[in-house]
Amino acid sequence: MNILRMISTLWLVMFSLISFANGEAQSYIANVGVQSNLEGLKRVKQNLVAPPFLPEHQQKYSGKPRIIEMEMVIEEKEIEIEPGVFVQAMTFDGTNPGPMMVVHEGDYVELTLKNPKTNFLLHNIDFHAATGALGGGALTKIAPGEQVTLRFKADKPGTYVYHCAPGGLMVPYHVVSGMYGAIMILPKDGLKNNKGNSVSYDRAYYIGEQGWYIPRDNNGKYKRYPNAIVSMNDTLEVMRGLVPTHVTYNGKKGALTGANAMKAKVGETVLFIHSQANEDSRIHLIGGHGDLVWPGGSFRNTPMVDRETWHVSGGEAVSAIYTFKQPGLYAYLNHNLIQAFMLGGAAHVQVNGQWNNDLMEQVSKPRPIKH
Repeated sequence: MNILRMISTLWLVMFSLISFANGEAQSYIANVGVQSNLEGLKRVKQNLVAPPFLPEHQQKYSGKPRIIEMEMVIEEKEIEIEPGVFVQAMTFDGTNPGPMMVVHEGDYVELTLKNPKTNFLLHNIDFHAATGALGGGALTKIAPGEQVTLRFKADKPGTYVYHCAPGGLMVPYHVVSGMYGAIMILPKDGLKNNKGNSVSYDRAYYIGEQGWYIPRDNNGKYKRYPNAIVSMNDTLEVMRGLVPTHVTYNGKKGALTGANAMKAKVGETVLFIHSQANEDSRIHLIGGHGDLVWPGGSFRNTPMVDRETWHVSGGEAVSAIYTFKQPGLYAYLNHNLIQAFMLGGAAHVQVNGQWNNDLMEQVSKPRPIKH
């Protein structure tokens, strides 16, 4: 039975390679009607960083469009999502989620994607922010040992998911194995509130929520595999149940809690960008609110105001802003509380500053009930 499963897995992998070798991408680059005109545009290299942080960027940019050059290396590797629980992950630049990219409306994103020969599988990248060719997925399929460069125009301001999408069952398998990230396309004149007035942020954090589907052995123990090919069939079987065994924020239970909590100060405005590549999520900041929440992540939408919980659909990256008014520890979580407390979908924000009794005060300390 194991041999049959291995043959089935190898067939799926070979099918993806064959479909690419047959020249699938050529249909997308024939009959070009409009040529790129990049004459005189400045090239700017963006150094990507690991989540929850964002690369250095301006909140407003009024100059000519630029070509923003980036590079990402695909890494297939084992990661430990909680003590003693391992997954064969597929990652962009070695992190789950992949790095946040930041550009401005009208800029060109020029990404060089590398698939080292040490990897086993075909990979690509599908940008939900891009137009045509399956979000670029049809033009970026690369086998181990190959690299490709894709350029697309960032013409829709907002926050968007990107993910691997090689075709067929390999699409959900790669996404569920951790291979997604997000890009933020800022309006040239910056963010606006519901009245059209400019708003800015003092800090920004990127949180990538991931559902994992980890097989168990006959004794109920989570299984461990040598690579992503061997784990595929067992993982697909768990995936068919549609119920994740674990939910992580940024690749590991507790990755954004305790000493790793996101930081802020009283009076600071923080931009939270939350992505979910597969399942839906409902984000809540305990003790705070979404002062402004851009529905669906689009900065062309009028932001919703004073949200207690905001929705992030599978395949979306949604942005929300909050100005902290009280110090202390805030829980940032999926308000599907089963996923938050039992599966791991939670983070913390540690806020420093002075307490405001006018907003909240303990009138008396706990004491015996008076009869």
